[in-house]
Amino acid sequence: MSRDCDIETPHQGRLFSVEVRTYRDEQGREITREIVRHPGAVLIVPVLNEQKLILIRNYRIAPDQTLWEFPAGKLEPGEDPRNAALRELEEETGYSAARIEPLGTFYTSPGFADELMHVFVAEELSEVGQRLEPGEEIEVHLIGREDALEMATDGRMQDGKSIAALFMWNHARRIAAR
Repeated sequence: MSRDCDIETPHQGRLFSVEVRTYRDEQGREITREIVRHPGAVLIVPVLNEQKLILIRNYRIAPDQTLWEFPAGKLEPGEDPRNAALRELEEETGYSAARIEPLGTFYTSPGFADELMHVFVAEELSEVGQRLEPGEEIEVHLIGREDALEMATDGRMQDGKSIAALFMWNHARRIAAR
């Protein structure tokens, strides 16, 4: 359902913009909402084999913590998500994928943002060397599938997009094994 809104954009940054929308609800009340507009992103579940995944330890400034994550990154304007996934995989992990398949999509925080995450699974990996961007502090780790699932449920993995992607991948893997 689309609403007639007054729209202001008080912030236009390199990563996202903030939009303020004012509209009337069904009872005629004036409602104002702030929305983060984001170009979308990709996340990659790199699978070395059925038992080993590649995870990264990535310093994140917002929580001021180093988090367990899967490699991920923002889409460039007009960029195909598959190409972005291949690029981010190589940059952040130093691995190239001979095979990459879409796993699904989800909105990361639809209550205030329109960021759509495109999730891919990457297989048949070969090392090519990391190409980190300035400011990135990323360590690459090989983690067992069961250990990764445990990390997602015991609180060691706190990155929501990585937790969602891990469970999407594990579910798809179990369905394929039937």
